[in-house]
Amino acid sequence: MGAGKRLLLEGVSDAVGFVGGALAGFGLGQAFGLDVFAAGYGTASLLGIALVGVGGGLGLHAARRWRALQRQKAED
Repeated sequence: MGAGKRLLLEGVSDAVGFVGGALAGFGLGQAFGLDVFAAGYGTASLLGIALVGVGGGLGLHAARRWRALQRQKAED
């Protein structure tokens, strides 16, 4: 695989993982009644924002693990 294609795959998979994880965190926060867009910075709003951040980080991590597994399969 060429360097350009590899970098494009890396960028797209990172973006999809991060956005997907952030949306999952947002949805989980909404399910628990944590409104990210509430006026002010109350406890519920901050916990919702934290869930979005944690979800994005976990999604990014999952995307990178997926790429590592794909690379390992290609080498075998």
